[in-house]
Amino acid sequence: MAECCGGGNRLVYACSGGADVGEIADRVARKLVKTGFARPSCLAGVGGHVPGFVASATGDVVNIVIDGCSVACALKTLEQVGADMTHFVLTDMGLKKGRTPVEDAVIDRIAETIRIKSSGRVEESPASTHDGCACGGC
Repeated sequence: MAECCGGGNRLVYACSGGADVGEIADRVARKLVKTGFARPSCLAGVGGHVPGFVASATGDVVNIVIDGCSVACALKTLEQVGADMTHFVLTDMGLKKGRTPVEDAVIDRIAETIRIKSSGRVEESPASTHDGCACGGC
C-alpha cells in the first residue's frame, strides 16, 4: 500500500455506508488518497478503539471526514475519540440519498470540492518524515 505514505499530514475517513451516497463517500476518499492529497485510515479501526488508529486520528493531523448523509456515522465515530476534523456531508453538497448515480463525474466533482476546501489547512511535508498511518503498509 505505497500510496499511504503520501498526502502530508491529512488523513481521510469515509462512512462507506450502504446507500449510494455512502459508496460515493468511499470512492471520493479513495480518489483523494490515489491523487496523493491525503493518506488513508480506517474508520472501523477508530470505532473499534484499535490503539494505532486512535493515535493517528488524535495526533497532529488534519482529519478529513466524509459522510454520505446527515446521519453522520463517520463524524460520530471520530467524535468518540476526541479527534478534531474537517467534516463534509455529501447530501449537504447537493447529492440526493437514494437518487445519486455512482459515476466518475460525481466522484471527481466532490473530490475536487473537498480538496479545495481542505487545502491550506496543512503544510505539505515530505512523506519520509511520517511514522506511517497505522495501515501496516508504510
